[in-house]
Amino acid sequence: MQPRIESPVMTAPGAMQALQKLSAAAEHAGLPPTTIMLVTLRASQINGCSVCVDMHTRELKAAGETDERILTVSAWRETPYFTDAERAALELTEAGTRLADRSDPVPDDVWEKAARHYDERQLGALVLSIAGINAWNRINAITRQITGEWISQWIPGADGAAQAA
Repeated sequence: MQPRIESPVMTAPGAMQALQKLSAAAEHAGLPPTTIMLVTLRASQINGCSVCVDMHTRELKAAGETDERILTVSAWRETPYFTDAERAALELTEAGTRLADRSDPVPDDVWEKAARHYDERQLGALVLSIAGINAWNRINAITRQITGEWISQWIPGADGAAQAA
């Protein structure tokens, strides 16, 4: 397996920094870090982004998440492992990732469920997290970026590796 081209985030000046700034903005808005990790994993599963599924699975593991939660993110509706707030975030993630699947991409009831658990700033962070991971997924999927053991260098504590600078 080979990528089609080197990742545009590595070759387009400022692209990596822009995407990292978007992620950082979402991370500083008061959402629980685990919620962001679950959201990024779920969108990546939907979009078939092997790099992001691998990365965010390792990230959750390094953060101390249980195998049950990590392995059942794709089936969150049928498992008892997620809080109501996490379920609302995952449902919003699915709607926000599958925009073309219905005439009303993010129905009011999906938004209202999330709004019951998160304040306006946190909802904004959730939207930014969903948008950001979808950007990463699309870049990686279009260019067929390939995951691998190198990914552990980006996740603190994954496979005992330190985070890359």
